[in-house]
Amino acid sequence: MSEHSTIEWTDATWNPVRGCTKISPGCTHCYAETFAERFRGVRGHPYEKGFDLRLVPEKLPEPLRWRRPRMVFVNSMSDLFHKDVPDDYIVAVGRVMQLAKWHTFQILTKRSERLRDLLRTKLAFVAFEPHIWWGVSVEDRKYGVPRIHHLQEAPAAVRFLSIEPLLEGLGTLNLTKIDWVIVGGESGPGARPMQPSWVRDARRDCRRAGVPFFFKQWGGTKKSVSGRKLDGRTYDEMPPRHAHAVITTPEVEAALLTMTTAWASQQ
Repeated sequence: MSEHSTIEWTDATWNPVRGCTKISPGCTHCYAETFAERFRGVRGHPYEKGFDLRLVPEKLPEPLRWRRPRMVFVNSMSDLFHKDVPDDYIVAVGRVMQLAKWHTFQILTKRSERLRDLLRTKLAFVAFEPHIWWGVSVEDRKYGVPRIHHLQEAPAAVRFLSIEPLLEGLGTLNLTKIDWVIVGGESGPGARPMQPSWVRDARRDCRRAGVPFFFKQWGGTKKSVSGRKLDGRTYDEMPPRHAHAVITTPEVEAALLTMTTAWASQQ
């Protein structure tokens, strides 16, 4: 999508899949859907089809062309583990991430059971790559907290939680095997309020478990006004990043172009 991102906890976004469908309360005011639907029917626009799910194989090689190392949020405008994304396409995304070792990839999903199952099987080859971080969204007790359990069951080098939008108090969280926690409130029209005590509880659990804590925003209809300070300070803690030299092998790009062409021919 973009070599640069305004999301506080990443540098860039990469969207080899576009579009999604709602599965839980955290999806109600989806920013990605709102953005995409503005362009439905605009011929030639990347979101000409609105938020309908579709594969974008021509985007597969994109991270290899970014020579400066950066944090890359994978599918900010979709969910890689959506049921309609073929296993083999997810594996192709994994191959790209495996090759582009100079970046740090952040994959976030609400389809945590499929994430767990594929990391045990077809994605096992990238499960323990230190530059690939696997995360789940957590918005409430009913839908979000069970995703934490699925992530803890998955083989992974780095696991993280995006507790955003935080819609209720989560009680005491078990952060065993969790390496990073992001917390944030909902923003935009109709934003549901977040209570300070809910955020403090998450921070408390991170402190007890020794887990880096990142507070993204209070949110609200004017998130720039509410800001992102908690009790007078900003929290930008993150796990350590894995350093790796940029790979310049021409064969890498050639292989990915072949992969892209193969997927495009199936569409």
